[in-house]
Amino acid sequence: MKKFFLLSTLFITLLGANAYGQQWGPGVTSPEIHEDNSVTFWLLAPDADSVFVTGDFLPTVKVSSPMGEVDGPGKVPLQQDEYGRWSYRTGPLSAELYSYAFIVNGLTIIDPANSFVNRDIATLSSIFVISGGEADLYAINDVPHGTVSRQWYESPGLNIDRRMTVYTPPGYESSGEQYPVLYLLHGAGGDEEAWMALGRAAQIMDNLLAQGKIKPMIVVMPNGNVIQDAAPGEGNKGFYKPQFMVPKTMDGTYEMNFMDIVRFVENNYRVFTDKANRAVAGLSMGGFHALHLSRYYPNTFDYVGLFSAAILNGNDPAGKVYADIDETLTAQMENGYKLYWMGIGKTDFLYKVNQDFREKLDEIGMEYVYVETEGGHIWRNWRVYLSQFAPLLFQ
Repeated sequence: MKKFFLLSTLFITLLGANAYGQQWGPGVTSPEIHEDNSVTFWLLAPDADSVFVTGDFLPTVKVSSPMGEVDGPGKVPLQQDEYGRWSYRTGPLSAELYSYAFIVNGLTIIDPANSFVNRDIATLSSIFVISGGEADLYAINDVPHGTVSRQWYESPGLNIDRRMTVYTPPGYESSGEQYPVLYLLHGAGGDEEAWMALGRAAQIMDNLLAQGKIKPMIVVMPNGNVIQDAAPGEGNKGFYKPQFMVPKTMDGTYEMNFMDIVRFVENNYRVFTDKANRAVAGLSMGGFHALHLSRYYPNTFDYVGLFSAAILNGNDPAGKVYADIDETLTAQMENGYKLYWMGIGKTDFLYKVNQDFREKLDEIGMEYVYVETEGGHIWRNWRVYLSQFAPLLFQ
């Protein structure tokens, strides 16, 4: 039964649902987005015993993860019709970019009828967009577009050539102007691809620029895993399964060698090189890095963004980067800065540590902007945080 099911799925994928439907019945188009913004998911699997759909359009449930119990997507069953088609229709959904997958006989798979897929660490998910509102920032609209490049740079501190993703705004190539820089950092298990694919950073920047809500800026998205030269499959280690927490994660090595990235950018792009034109922000582990980079180099960044920051104890063998946090935060405060911004979801598993950190900032009198949203530790929040944070930069 299992062998026949796998062969059937392969046959559908290769020849398409319409060709299959000519022999066995109606084909499928999935996901099917209706006028009221409800969505029907379809899967043609006549020999499956059970099919569920899971995704971030559903209420969250508690799931186990390497970082403990966190919020994860729930699942709902699909119903089968006489043609072997399984389906589930949602209620009307709000405007957003959504991820989902099917669970067929206990096996999680992407939607074979949907060509659009994102990778989050080692997990593939199918995606779709409900347009309108915030989600229009994630779309490729008829506006001027920036350039996205995968840039290799030398890191003398790590003794390796490494790759970063760089967004330059529309007109950069011919303008001759200098630009400020936002260093935008990914979370644990991510890489230099994460903010582009999952965060829709280029689309957000293009659309905010077209709306006149942000100043033109360069966005630098490095790889925060110091043992990697590039994302899995893009570097000298070839194809391997991505890991959530790789060796030397959050041990101070990234922070100690971060200025290799800054120096390369300032030597190879037309950018301003003063503190007033540098910002650093990140999600989860990237928020941890942004916090510590901004205080370890306390007179380097005028703008700091912590998105659901993993404000946890770092394991620093050198005993340098994570020492004297109160003193270095005070030095950062006394040196002056333009914006210290924090965002967190109400059900985020890192909510308490963020509140504890706010108490520390309050104790030393360090001013900050705090934003609290619905939801947990999810990309739906981080895309919103970027769209709220970027308009405040370099004003």
